[in-house]
Amino acid sequence: MKVFTIGYEASTMADFLAALTRAGVQRVIDVRALPLSRRPGFSKTSLAASLAEAGIGYVHLKALGTPKRGRDAAKRGDVATLAAVYADQLELPEAQAQAAQMLALAAALPSALLCYERDPQHCHRTLLLAAEGQGAVVVDLYA
Repeated sequence: MKVFTIGYEASTMADFLAALTRAGVQRVIDVRALPLSRRPGFSKTSLAASLAEAGIGYVHLKALGTPKRGRDAAKRGDVATLAAVYADQLELPEAQAQAAQMLALAAALPSALLCYERDPQHCHRTLLLAAEGQGAVVVDLYA
């Protein structure tokens, strides 16, 4: 199974949609705890609408997002704290259920995990796939 990832940091909606379309992505799986953004078009409702217009589905899996303490650590560049906080998050029953759902969705249609950070090495989506990806081929997209 192939799983795409994409961050929208410093991108426009047009470039974001173009990257998804070029890769053949048919569903975006939003793994942000808070699907809000200061970047125009990337908050949940407007993002889902733009994706729908492009023929791309949208699913938000909130429990796979990073808790505030982990987000704060990431902003400081404290990767060790981010990893520890996120590992604890993935132990929660709701996160386990949503991780299984994420894998089923990705197996059914070409899907991209969405978060903010452009560089996947600075994002929890890499930690998520390392912990729950069970042999998935990961392809990082850049808008």
